[in-house]
Amino acid sequence: MTLVREAQHAYLGHVTRRHFLRTAGTGLGAVALASLGIKSAQADPLAPRQPHFAPRAKRVIFLHMAGGPSSLELFDYKPDLARLDGARCPDSLLEGKRFAFIRGVPKMLGPQATFKQHGESGAWVSNHLPHLAQTVDRIAFLKAMHTDEFNHAPAQLLVHSGSPRLGRPSMGAWVTYGLGTENANLPAFVVLLSGGAAPDAGASVYGSGFLPTVYQGVQCRSKGDPVLFLNDPEGIPRDLRRASIRAINRINAQQHAEVGDPEILTRIAQYEMAFRMQTSVPEAMDIGQEPAYIHELYGTVPGETAFSNNCLLARRLVERGVRFVQLFHWGWDSHGAGASEALNDGFLKRCKETDRPVAALLKDLEQRGLLDDTLIIWGGEFGRTPMLENRSGTDNPFVGRDHHSDAYTMWLAGGGVKGGITHGATDPIGYSGISGQVHIHDLQATILDLLGFDHLRLTYPFQGRDFRLTDVHGEVVREVLA
Repeated sequence: MTLVREAQHAYLGHVTRRHFLRTAGTGLGAVALASLGIKSAQADPLAPRQPHFAPRAKRVIFLHMAGGPSSLELFDYKPDLARLDGARCPDSLLEGKRFAFIRGVPKMLGPQATFKQHGESGAWVSNHLPHLAQTVDRIAFLKAMHTDEFNHAPAQLLVHSGSPRLGRPSMGAWVTYGLGTENANLPAFVVLLSGGAAPDAGASVYGSGFLPTVYQGVQCRSKGDPVLFLNDPEGIPRDLRRASIRAINRINAQQHAEVGDPEILTRIAQYEMAFRMQTSVPEAMDIGQEPAYIHELYGTVPGETAFSNNCLLARRLVERGVRFVQLFHWGWDSHGAGASEALNDGFLKRCKETDRPVAALLKDLEQRGLLDDTLIIWGGEFGRTPMLENRSGTDNPFVGRDHHSDAYTMWLAGGGVKGGITHGATDPIGYSGISGQVHIHDLQATILDLLGFDHLRLTYPFQGRDFRLTDVHGEVVREVLA
């Protein structure tokens, strides 16, 4: 009995609280994955998996215009607002409302653009987007989007993780958790940045939250080494690197067998992926291989860090099986406090940087037969007010609008979406939605539906309850489904 007690004491000493939580977490994770029909999740957490029902889209390209582009200068034509330009803002638009920077009583600001109808659908598009205007019959506009947040970081988190607070998985992480990948030699979820800065919410907008970190986004670069620290260290030949990774992963496998922590599987997968990526990523990211007519179409210049290059990279990545490509283009915060964030200066530059490559991406995907099952999403974290932001005084030569969460435009294309339609509408000055309102959680539910998921059933157990991207909200916007 003494030997038995000693053995029991030794075992209990080994089974620490952390060990218990790791083992319990693995069990819960296994149950969650099993609910998706995954038979061997431990062998490969990124193995291809079937969604709940037949998908319309197989992959996603999300074009996020970080900062909140003004729909009143792009897609939401408001002649009544033009007639009110310079008038005192009615008290009814200010009472009970919170704004990020507006103080006192501002003046109304008419559209800083001219509008025309385009395509067979007759969609209104401003003169700032002449190339995109040629593609409107492929697009479903959501004209009455609204959100709960009016500051950048929480609003960006809400768009991408379903919550304005840190710690939730991003949309790309949820999608790769549910679907796995079609190409084991490339990351399932790739992130591309442009515009000179990262999103205000940082890497959390493409993180994995409480999901295993194998599902987080991998940031790639269009200039220099595609992925930092990917190359072999100096003096280390490739066969030695291969042998070292195998030795490390044998130790990792032994540790996983002992403690069952799913993060150990992530380490194994990431070591293996990093080795394969040394040859697959440079090839996929080399836009110099593209013919001259493609560079002319997108306006790309190999070797630059540019949104146009990232759009072309997005096409190269999805045609190679990458599941979710997230582009962030920073610089759309048009307050008017200075040239870079003015509707009559910096905003125009952002439009010019993005108009041609976005239209090119739609055309290129369609020509290659990829648009039908690739979902394109365009939009920011919120919109802009129909009032002039008044924090810079009366002598400011630049004009701008404050953050506005009540009404703005996003659009979808490809991947099972009806082209050439407009869903929803705002009031005559673009202040509030009056029909077809779509909340961020509704958009997320719709995206998951297009990918074959019931958003109520794509869940992961954490801290005692099942979590999902749409939290406890969300209705699919069926009017935009083909």
